[in-house]
Amino acid sequence: MNSNKIFTTQRTVLPEEIDELNHVNNVVYVQWVQDIAKMHWNELIKNSSEKDFIWVVLRHEIDYKNQAKLNDVVTLKTWVGETEGVKSIRHVEVYKENTLLISAKTTWCLLNSKTFRPTRITESILKLLSPAE
Repeated sequence: MNSNKIFTTQRTVLPEEIDELNHVNNVVYVQWVQDIAKMHWNELIKNSSEKDFIWVVLRHEIDYKNQAKLNDVVTLKTWVGETEGVKSIRHVEVYKENTLLISAKTTWCLLNSKTFRPTRITESILKLLSPAE
């Protein structure tokens, strides 16, 4: 599989990410979803001229399946789904070992980084994103 189809990173759960129920707070998962999306985009454009664009979230959908606790090592995976017009769907899954903790589907809108106006996704950006099959 092409290396940019699924982007993966790992992290360790920190004390400030734990809530009163002694597991990772749901807001933290939202932050992780946003963080890995940004990391993946930055990786995709590091050797590209497509740096005049930014993404903003229009919608998050998250299914919480299991829990992570302090010092757990979690793996975050992301890939791009349906992309057209000014919108792109990004999928994220978070795992602890082989256990799925959350699955997320986020709708992003491409903006011009100077005007902050929605911008149609060009063929060259579409090629960068190369959605997973």
